[in-house]
Amino acid sequence: MRKQWIALLALATSGLAACTGGAGGTSATENLTGQTVEVVGPWTGDEQKNFEKVLQEFKTRTGAEVKYTPAGDELPTVLQTRISGGTPPNVALIAQPGLVAQFAKAGAVKPVNADVEKAVTDHNAAVWKQFASVDGKLYGFTFKTANKSAFWYSEKAFQQVGATPPATWDDLIKTSKAISETGLAAVSVGGADGWTLTDWFENVYLRTAGPENYDKLAKHEIPWTDPTVRKALEELAKLWGDPTLIAGGALQTEFPKSVINVFGEQSSAAMVFEADFVASVITTNTKAKVGQDAKFFPFPSVAGSKDAVVAGGDMAVQFKDDKATTELMKFLASPDSGKIWAELGGFLSPNKDIPESSYPDDVTQDLAKRIVDAGDNVRFDMSDLAPAAFGGTKGAGEWKDLQDFLADPKNVDPIMQRLEANAAKAYGK
Repeated sequence: MRKQWIALLALATSGLAACTGGAGGTSATENLTGQTVEVVGPWTGDEQKNFEKVLQEFKTRTGAEVKYTPAGDELPTVLQTRISGGTPPNVALIAQPGLVAQFAKAGAVKPVNADVEKAVTDHNAAVWKQFASVDGKLYGFTFKTANKSAFWYSEKAFQQVGATPPATWDDLIKTSKAISETGLAAVSVGGADGWTLTDWFENVYLRTAGPENYDKLAKHEIPWTDPTVRKALEELAKLWGDPTLIAGGALQTEFPKSVINVFGEQSSAAMVFEADFVASVITTNTKAKVGQDAKFFPFPSVAGSKDAVVAGGDMAVQFKDDKATTELMKFLASPDSGKIWAELGGFLSPNKDIPESSYPDDVTQDLAKRIVDAGDNVRFDMSDLAPAAFGGTKGAGEWKDLQDFLADPKNVDPIMQRLEANAAKAYGK
């Protein structure tokens, strides 16, 4: 699964259709027969089919026609083109809070109305409102999320050494060393995809530096030469710097292959770190069964840190504020909509009022529960918050710098200097 990325956008707001004032309504049961709502989102294939079932329920309740336009990884470009041409969709699902902020500052998206904001407040921890707020106004909410704080492991490999899921970073290193003594590498790293390395760093940094410093670094209010960055890199080096613990060729290993290295028939490692979508790679590409052969444990505590989750997600934002658009936003913010997709699988939500039993298996229930239970100790993927030139460009910025660090984990000071230089350039400082 690849992230969606975007170059800095020059947003043209001329030609945007004028819209009527926000219409409330009490629920998604208004009679909207004869009205059409268009939604642009990233999902294709099975995800598209599942989301269309959510939209079908909205149609059943209201009579409105709903058209879904899949844009895949080109979604940011599609939206820019549509906005520039004066034909924005009613609603879009956007993965980058930074992009939502750019649209908001350009006047291209509409603040949600009071009913939608109340639904977001009622059904989510307070921190989730921050991700879609700009200058004190709420422009949307996270509809579908990803738990990016999971280690997936081979039950067979752990049984061979009598290992249990490690709760601390030090225990993870010890377990890794025990596994490597059997001739199997401990961890498979998909270093060819730089975004996986940003997820590694973010999880360690959140646990060593704390949420407040995480927020500061995400905004570049503290430099990448800060001692907190050094601490996180030094912790990573304890694992990445031992060639006996990491499966060979990490910098040539793409994310899907890093998963197959653990759960394929010819396994070369015992663990792989990444988000809940690892499960779909396992199911699609291996014979391993999630929950039996393949299990997960939460990213370990580092130096006594509290439970925390790094999350990604797709935020629903509205480009129009007519009645039908507002009613759809209210429906998507409700637990009713998320419950539909949750029961179909391949879905997590920060909405705390979706019944845990709606998720189809123990593993998914656990992943979803950890997002909800983390409360305000959740932070959005930092590289998605950064300008794309730094946090989202293949072969450049943070991706390239962390790849170079993976190649030489002793090289802390020069990497910090390069990270800061690249961040300062991208943030315009």
